[in-house]
Amino acid sequence: MQASKCLELRMNAELIDEDRFAVLCEILSATGYAEESDIDSGITERIGWFSFDANEQTLRDEIATGVRNFGLNAESYTLNTLEAKDWETAWQEYWYGMPIGESLWVRPPFRDGPDDERIDIVLDPGMAFGTGTHPTTQLCLEAIERVCKEDAPATVLDMGAGSGLLAIAAMKLGAGRALAIDMEEDSVEACITNAAINKVEITAQLNDTPPAEQFDLVVANILAAPLVWMAKELAASVADRLILSGLLAEQVNDVAAAYIEEGLSEVRRDQQGEWASVELARRPA
Repeated sequence: MQASKCLELRMNAELIDEDRFAVLCEILSATGYAEESDIDSGITERIGWFSFDANEQTLRDEIATGVRNFGLNAESYTLNTLEAKDWETAWQEYWYGMPIGESLWVRPPFRDGPDDERIDIVLDPGMAFGTGTHPTTQLCLEAIERVCKEDAPATVLDMGAGSGLLAIAAMKLGAGRALAIDMEEDSVEACITNAAINKVEITAQLNDTPPAEQFDLVVANILAAPLVWMAKELAASVADRLILSGLLAEQVNDVAAAYIEEGLSEVRRDQQGEWASVELARRPA
């Protein structure tokens, strides 16, 4: 069941840069985030949305603590309650179709498709995280596109799938079978919904640990800490290639080292602003 309400966090963009705000939102498990500029005043605000069904005060306290941990005080932000219908309108205002990589176009259902030969991916995130706008998602999509162009994998695992975007992209790029796993029920529902919208078949499962089987391509766009925690299990699920993101550039060394220790070899790194991805491969036996 999708959350019925959300909290909308707003703060002046001069107080926190885009990358730090993105980190704050991801640490607090934001449903989504954006920025809004007032042409008349010239003021830009950063906005984050945090969904909940109950315990609003607990969520407010968590957000307040998170903001303080980033060196900001209670006067630096506003926090308002939105009904689900208001949240849906809010995120739609900031999301447009966009080209990614050489061949992909990611858009919500209410925006136009590509005007060229790009592969059209239509995404309705609902209350799940993952619209394709964040640099780490784009890095993952570009890596998936590159791997599929070299040799489309027969099997794909999207760990921490969110909206299912990465698994869906892999299928549209020629993958044979995809499993999307997430620990949030909203995300599993979003994966199923978005696969149907895009007319591809993926299996979506509610779980917080990687499966025992191996996959030709494994993708995980999460955060550095959980990627390190699950290194043993996630590395074991890699038959050929692994793409990791959700990482700041300075976190890549530690994350890569955890997987190299489990028998994988680093293939390449990519960076967009302060965000980065790392690609690893199974070493020959």
